[in-house]
Amino acid sequence: MAKDPGKILVTGATGFIGYEVAKQLSQKGYKPRLMVRRPLRGFLLKSLDAELMQGDLGQPKSLKRMLESVDMVIHLGARATFEPYKALRPSIVEGSINLMRAAIEAGAKTFVYGGSLLVYGEQAKPISQQTAAAPTIGYSRAKLEAESILLKMAADAGIRFTSIRLPHTYGVNSLLFNQMQRGTIVFPGKGNNLFAHLHVADAARALIKAAENGTSGISVIADNASCTWNDLFVVTQHYYPRLRVIRVPKWGALAGTGTLDVLYRFTPYWNRFSVGAVKSWTSNLPVEPNTFKDIVGIEPMYPTIEQGIPAALDDCISYYWCHSLEDNH
Repeated sequence: MAKDPGKILVTGATGFIGYEVAKQLSQKGYKPRLMVRRPLRGFLLKSLDAELMQGDLGQPKSLKRMLESVDMVIHLGARATFEPYKALRPSIVEGSINLMRAAIEAGAKTFVYGGSLLVYGEQAKPISQQTAAAPTIGYSRAKLEAESILLKMAADAGIRFTSIRLPHTYGVNSLLFNQMQRGTIVFPGKGNNLFAHLHVADAARALIKAAENGTSGISVIADNASCTWNDLFVVTQHYYPRLRVIRVPKWGALAGTGTLDVLYRFTPYWNRFSVGAVKSWTSNLPVEPNTFKDIVGIEPMYPTIEQGIPAALDDCISYYWCHSLEDNH
């Protein structure tokens, strides 16, 4: 079968960032192939000019058909929760390995991985491209392990591999905005720790550029001004005054979430308020300015939260979304 040189596969297309990537690719005329694991969520993608296919990262046989005629892969599909490493490894690590093997067998040329800022753990100084990773929770440990394995597999097979380590990515469909739209958000700690942020539209642009350019390597990007969570809430409340922020002392949050972690072990559900979540949200993780332009080669649409937050709130007016992590069906 002749290969379609422009065919792009997106995994995690019904998730927060994956949906935005799929939408932008569709708008650019790519008609991407979108992997859907849960058919009931496929309706979210029906408005896009795209090819929907059933598949599961945990089922290698389902991936062979998925990769036929594909030249580029943007891999965002995984269990994006702050659970223990053991619970996350099958999805994040083993699922990614299955996908890379299928991509290699199919002759794909480019593989783009959605990495995470959380692999840096806790950093007193702004993170640069030279900052060493130091994961502190199960999620970041699994993300770094997957990234390292994929990098080696791609190098051995001659595939261009890029990992974009994304910061806190926000937008109308994010878990944070889902909570804020309800009028109240419970946040651990004082909220004065610096953190890097990026609007989802820019995150998608970066991932697509990486696929189009065929560049290789591992990079961290963010908007141009890391800020505290308190800064983010102040900007949000300026445009959305009904938002109420309830702060829980870090020690209390850790104690409470530790108890919940134990209880959730006996249920099939994931614990949104976990010890890993508290450690992540209270970490100090700023990123040097201008990484977006330096790495992606274009200016961000939303250089800071001052532009990005009101744009996300505007989207909330006319758009309803059920985040994949809140959909238990």
